[in-house]
Amino acid sequence: MNIKILLPLAASLALAACATAPKPLQGQFAAVTPRDTVATQQVGAPVRWGGRIIETLPGQGQTCFQLLSRPLNASGRPTTSSTDASDGRFVACRAGFYDPAVFEEGRDVTFIGRVDGYENVKIGEYDYRLPKLAADVIYLWPEQRQVDVVPYPYGPWGPGPGPWGPWGYGRYGWW
Repeated sequence: MNIKILLPLAASLALAACATAPKPLQGQFAAVTPRDTVATQQVGAPVRWGGRIIETLPGQGQTCFQLLSRPLNASGRPTTSSTDASDGRFVACRAGFYDPAVFEEGRDVTFIGRVDGYENVKIGEYDYRLPKLAADVIYLWPEQRQVDVVPYPYGPWGPGPGPWGPWGYGRYGWW
């Protein structure tokens, strides 16, 4: 087989494998945002939503999360490319206890479930209607840390030719 065809084919297959959602987040879902469901009343629609946690509220028998919705990328993770991108807010609830110290404010999470109704909350002085999601899957994403890369000034083999390199005649000189 021609190497010109084989190399791009292998590269595209490797990249395609990286763009899939984790197993618990795969499936078919309605293409509606939390903002859309408030306007069109889509109770019962299966959805995959995600975003940043605003608040985690453990209650008797269930835990509810209030989230700032974000668009999801190909792998189902909320995008962080723009801090302004938001599809509104929503509330997701699931049976059981989820520790607010783990599911803390600012963490990225993706939920799979169905729209279970609506909840009215006050944000400041504003009355806000949030869609409520009955979650079947909660996927807490690992934290992403930004790392500053400092270039190594010498290259892979150490200092090159120059006044202080191994071939230089500067500071240490040759006897």
